[in-house]
Amino acid sequence: MRSRFSLRTCPRLLVLIIVAGAGLGASTATVRADDPPKGESGSRKVQKKAKSEKDAKKGSESEKKTKMPALKFKMKDIDGKKQDLRQYEGNVVVMVNVASKCGLTPHYEGIEKLYEKYKDRGLIVLGFPANNFGGQEPGTDEEIKEFCTTKFDVTFPMFSKVSVKGDDICPLYKYLTDAKSDHKFTGDIEWNFAKILVNRRGEVVGRFNPRTSPDDEKFIEAIESQLEEPIPEDSALAKKLKKEEKADGKNGDDESKSARRKKPAASR
Repeated sequence: MRSRFSLRTCPRLLVLIIVAGAGLGASTATVRADDPPKGESGSRKVQKKAKSEKDAKKGSESEKKTKMPALKFKMKDIDGKKQDLRQYEGNVVVMVNVASKCGLTPHYEGIEKLYEKYKDRGLIVLGFPANNFGGQEPGTDEEIKEFCTTKFDVTFPMFSKVSVKGDDICPLYKYLTDAKSDHKFTGDIEWNFAKILVNRRGEVVGRFNPRTSPDDEKFIEAIESQLEEPIPEDSALAKKLKKEEKADGKNGDDESKSARRKKPAASR
């Protein structure tokens, strides 16, 4: 007996086939939607862009931290030890080319007084002996140190003898005086005891001729004006102050605990 099987005679089977087909199509569509298009995916482009922006930001922050143009040098101090001038970031700095046998040598006294008066507010004076003018700094570093500390009680940082002019000019003074530098106070050093003012951001903001007395009103005003400026948060001075503040807080807590331990019990 021949079976008369057909979709018309089995409506339920027809419904099942239609539903199954629809499900298969949906599944296939879903898989295709997840397949990455040819070339770079959208998510990868977003990730790349985010990474690029992050790297750019890091580069900008790094550039900002290392800007301090007048302090980007390493110099030997009067004892022959190499010093990184970036240790003075955040301070207001006065750079002076000094000499022991000059008519302006008494400026040592006034400069030391200036340093003592303002050092707690962040002033640093850096002395750079130089023999460029009239051979007025002929001595060795040891002799220069002995002279300025015994005769003028100098306590501000002194450095090894350098050249501040001519073919053998040192890199620091090349930057300070070269017309191609990024400040407007360039030009050859005229004589011993020229005074160059650097702000808390390591930028040259002033220059005073050798005959300007350390107690000159305009010179003092310029220094005080720069001392009023905020200390950059990422500077060496800011980090030093935070470290000292943290240490003081810890010591205060320790002293308080010690005092509580030593405190006699109340009488009953």
